Amino acid sequence: MLPLVFLPGTPVLLAGRGPALLKRLGVLEAAGLTALTVHTDAADEALAGRLGSRLRPRLPGAEEIGAARLLFVAGLAREEAARLAAAARAQSVTVNVEDIPELCDVHVPAIVRRGGLTLTVSTAGGAPVLAAAIRAWLEDTFGPDWAAHLEEVAALRATLRARGATPAEVIRGVGAHLAAAGWPPLQGAARCPPAAPAPGA
Repeated sequence: MLPLVFLPGTPVLLAGRGPALLKRLGVLEAAGLTALTVHTDAADEALAGRLGSRLRPRLPGAEEIGAARLLFVAGLAREEAARLAAAARAQSVTVNVEDIPELCDVHVPAIVRRGGLTLTVSTAGGAPVLAAAIRAWLEDTFGPDWAAHLEEVAALRATLRARGATPAEVIRGVGAHLAAAGWPPLQGAARCPPAAPAPGA
């Protein structure tokens, strides 16, 4: 497996119907996607109101799929899902089809979000219950306060870089801050790295 993080501006298309579509929509909305379009021929008034201009009241055609970088399919019959997946692959668009692994290029891991901090768990599809258990542990271990912790560290990093600190100095400064803060579960885990070159710190 090769875990990747797609940026919020990535063009994403979601196609499907019913509860599975709504579940996947919730995951994608939580990711803060700014270029998400949703294709469904079964939108009720509530869903139409929720989606607004993001709604396309039909399943997508090949041209619409080709304009995306990621295609998610949820709640469709296998034949419909296979057709959309084939159209995506023909145009080098990455595809995920809910509950049909053989039609997928990628799968979605278990996710915990704390502001800009994203923690994920994957078992390569082999043990979803284990992934859910670990996600629950992460939710308890990294509580809501970690959103503020991340902002604090990001602000420190930006300040050090603005002052002209080298990448190695930034790493050492942030490492020292983490060690001093003593945030569980980092107590005793944070170390100041050696002053080695570290581009993009």
